[in-house]
Amino acid sequence: MRSTHSCENLTWYKSAHDFEWGPVKKSPLNHVTLGPWGSVLKICGPKGERFVKDLCSCCDELDLCKLSFNRSSFRKDFLFGAASSAYQYEGAANESGRGPSIWDTFTHKYPGKIRDGSNGDVADDSYHLYKQDVGLVKDIGFDAYRFSISWSRVLPKGKLSGGVNREGIQYYNNLINELLSKGIKPFATLFHWDLPQALEDAYSGFLSPLIVNDFQDYAELCFKEFGDRVKDWITFNEPWTFSHGGYTTGAHAPGRCSSWVENNCSTGDSGREPYIVAHHQLLAHAAAVKLYREIYKESQKGIIGITLVVNWIVPYSDNRTSKAATQRAIDFMLGWFMDPLTHGSYPSTMKSRVGVRMPDFTEEQIHMVNGSFDFIGLNYYTANYAAYAPPPKDDRKSYDTDANVLLTTERNGVPIGPQVRPLSYTIYIGVNYMRDDV
Repeated sequence: MRSTHSCENLTWYKSAHDFEWGPVKKSPLNHVTLGPWGSVLKICGPKGERFVKDLCSCCDELDLCKLSFNRSSFRKDFLFGAASSAYQYEGAANESGRGPSIWDTFTHKYPGKIRDGSNGDVADDSYHLYKQDVGLVKDIGFDAYRFSISWSRVLPKGKLSGGVNREGIQYYNNLINELLSKGIKPFATLFHWDLPQALEDAYSGFLSPLIVNDFQDYAELCFKEFGDRVKDWITFNEPWTFSHGGYTTGAHAPGRCSSWVENNCSTGDSGREPYIVAHHQLLAHAAAVKLYREIYKESQKGIIGITLVVNWIVPYSDNRTSKAATQRAIDFMLGWFMDPLTHGSYPSTMKSRVGVRMPDFTEEQIHMVNGSFDFIGLNYYTANYAAYAPPPKDDRKSYDTDANVLLTTERNGVPIGPQVRPLSYTIYIGVNYMRDDV
């Protein structure tokens, strides 16, 4: 990458319903303004403006209007897009043959986990309003739309043996066809955390190696049904978030963690389960990629990858311990998944600290996981300072304490950057790190 603030280096997507941030590669962005923080702050077109009106006032206040560019600044094949996830958007939770997911169970069992007690029973009702949603995506001028497929909508019991829900298949056919009719490129995510509850009940979901074959079967169903039109596949969205939120803190479904971490966690092990779940996600991802490459890629002419999350980390102090803590923090978040995908093994920093709690890959699995992607998607939200944190005085183990890192967004009372908006230089550093060091 060139050392410049060109549009080829940075851009952001806005979702049509909610202000959900993340990197993507093209909006009738009539004019976009970038400042030293690198956030897209203003979309001045009459159609796009209504989606970001609550963000538009900050440009003048922070003097961020010094660097500007327009659509011609981008390569012709550069894509802007919107993204959504099935449980957050579709609604129709109990309609048309859909089976429950772990998020249905979680939000109804622990309504306090969601700030306003809401759930996905109706959500944005995109199941019924998908044509309007696609119209909004078209009106804004986006070129692509990334949606996730609800596993339990197409396979209510989670398994092929439990039956395929043709109404669910038809919904995604309708959505994909509507997108294509408007000239919008569909990107399909296979798993955005909403595991069928039936598989959680049967064998504890991603805690069991049985999940790998069931995920592969589910993926193949999607390739068969939609692969003639979907050419860009994402196996997992943010496997780190699923492992951490669902099995370290209990803040996400299925709400498992050690009881000393969170009183509402009736079961779980924050020092062991996150690593098992991440391991099985990597194996399931690799199995789906292997299947796609062997059977579908040549005929369907598509590509397949995975989307990871990275909050970029910078040292709290200019000393050896903070710098070492920074590298450990990166290893425990990004390296946890990128190292197996590019080298076939977990980071040495993780293996030395986690020890026997860290699963191992067999030789066959190493060959399957290593290189199992055509592209890597990156979701980026914020940056943190990292400093050394001493190990706990007791013998309690948790993913959150294994790295011996204290993460903070302030140093000496000064925030690392403007709230809500990401730091452009950390995105730049992060992408260069991916290119040069992973």
